[in-house]
Amino acid sequence: MQESFLQPFLTHQVIRWDESSSLSLRENLILEEPLSIKIQNRPYSVVMRTPGDEIPHVAGFCLTEGIVDCSDDFSSINFSEETDNNVVTVSLKEPRQHKILLPLERQGSSSRGSSAICGKEMVKDLCQSIPPLTDERKIDAGMAIGCLDKFFPNQHLGEVTRASHAAALFSFDFDLLSIAEDVGRHNAIDKAIGKLFLGDNLQEAFLLVLSSRISYDLVQKAGRARIPFILAISRPTSLALQVALKLKMTMACLAKPKGLYVFCGEHRLGN
Repeated sequence: MQESFLQPFLTHQVIRWDESSSLSLRENLILEEPLSIKIQNRPYSVVMRTPGDEIPHVAGFCLTEGIVDCSDDFSSINFSEETDNNVVTVSLKEPRQHKILLPLERQGSSSRGSSAICGKEMVKDLCQSIPPLTDERKIDAGMAIGCLDKFFPNQHLGEVTRASHAAALFSFDFDLLSIAEDVGRHNAIDKAIGKLFLGDNLQEAFLLVLSSRISYDLVQKAGRARIPFILAISRPTSLALQVALKLKMTMACLAKPKGLYVFCGEHRLGN
């Protein structure tokens, strides 16, 4: 698999100022570049992302957008040119092409902003296309919080730039399965999911940990990946909660000074 040849950050000259002095120095800026996704040789979507993990990113995107249901739906997924990692082309096997003819024809992303869509209609549509989560296993709440001890130290890009989002997937036994960072929250999730999806072990993921707030489209992506539990640093939006309730997911965020706020699905938490 071709690796991204762009460094995920660059340095820029800045002036550090405070009331007593000013100092010229160089600081790191996270890189943001367009990634063009083509499906069946037709432009489908352009996302702004941090270079790296392009193939897993697009694989995860295709799963969470409903373009594919399993990795076997891909005929191929490759860079369009050997020297350009900003364009990825996806080819689908013929049976899958017929199943998703309408989404391909609209040539757009279902993760677009919600401003032009009625919230009630969106929840209804999402819940018709994504079955409720049926994994009812219980996990220890304290152990779930302990996943953050593995989460924070693995945010290397965030440490360097202080500008990235991160998403991590843990197993039911709290093993770290996958982690990704990106300038975009959605991209980080797609990358983390895509790594497992391409390895055919996404079914091991039970807990999704996020560095950001939880919006409805992130719940949608977790639902498509069949991940029953979302734990985030920040709170969910109201629409995210509506979707999570309909999908019978567990959703929680950190509570200060310690503990969790559990917004729904508390039946999956034990001691």
